[in-house]
Amino acid sequence: MTENATRDADTPAGCEVAEPRWRRVLLKLSGEAFAGGEPLGIDPDTVATIARQIADVSRTGIEIAIVVGGGNMFRGQKLAEGGVDRARADYMGMLATVVNCLALQDVLEREGVVTRVQTAIAMGQVAEPYLPLRAIRHLEKGRVVIFGAGLGAPFFSTDTTAAQRALEIKAQAVLKATKVDGVYDADPATNPHAVRFDTLVYGEVLARGLKVMDATAISLCMDNQLPIVVFDLLTEGNILRAVRGEKIGTLVGADEGGTEGRR
Repeated sequence: MTENATRDADTPAGCEVAEPRWRRVLLKLSGEAFAGGEPLGIDPDTVATIARQIADVSRTGIEIAIVVGGGNMFRGQKLAEGGVDRARADYMGMLATVVNCLALQDVLEREGVVTRVQTAIAMGQVAEPYLPLRAIRHLEKGRVVIFGAGLGAPFFSTDTTAAQRALEIKAQAVLKATKVDGVYDADPATNPHAVRFDTLVYGEVLARGLKVMDATAISLCMDNQLPIVVFDLLTEGNILRAVRGEKIGTLVGADEGGTEGRR
């Protein structure tokens, strides 16, 4: 089989073979996505769908690291609102992310993708400790690296973790995979007239309080000119399309003409 034939075989239907826009990316997955259509828990079919997309990206030679949330099990802020100490609640949420990491690792390994889980809280029986240089080395060897337990400190979201980890491993972009197909000026679930942005600048995201990532994460990306792509996760092939720079979702960056791309 020729090289081109191999690449075609690994390319999801509907995706043209093209040079990727970025060679190393950080994929942010929400915990809620792991639950599928359920309010809580892990849906095996949904995780398998996500893993297949990640495997397709990895097989093209793109280096991919992942930060996983834990909202399908615990949300520290919600627990704190119910009376749990906020710091303790956040640690519970961090442990929930590790459960999701292990679930994703299991499916990826069954897809034939070599993975490593690294956690910010030491748990040597199930994961490596988070070491940026080791993570980079894994990526260079073609392994997928999954980061769990957030930043290992309370009061920081997994969005902030994604931005921080992306900078530390020298990723070229943050891909935020969500349940919607981009960033809107209002909630599209409740406002049928909500308008989706094709592109945005960091400053407008902060000024308008748009639901992209939290302000700390946006500020980190803005200070370091790290682009963010927000897109629908469960459309087959979208992760690969995002890496290739195809026009899906919303691109957040430093282009001063960014908001002119609004649809």
